[in-house]
Amino acid sequence: MMSMRLQRFGTKKKPTYRIVVMDSERARQSQALDTLGTYDPLDDPAGVKLDLARVQAWLAKGVRPSSTVRSLLDRAAKSAKTAPSTEP
Repeated sequence: MMSMRLQRFGTKKKPTYRIVVMDSERARQSQALDTLGTYDPLDDPAGVKLDLARVQAWLAKGVRPSSTVRSLLDRAAKSAKTAPSTEP
């Protein structure tokens, strides 16, 4: 089973995370199939950067997001809807 989850990076007490797709039975620091974005919990407000097109493609293939990633996806989707468009 494939899952979309967080992979921890950064230094001690200063974590940053990558949102990745990998086999759910592999260890957290294993090699990921695809990196979809980043999450920085120490920013104010917490920073989430995602490639929503690739996220949708993986979800269409049946990849299940973890509960934390699901909440980050919801937050990113809400901010994408409320962001002002650059079209005239």
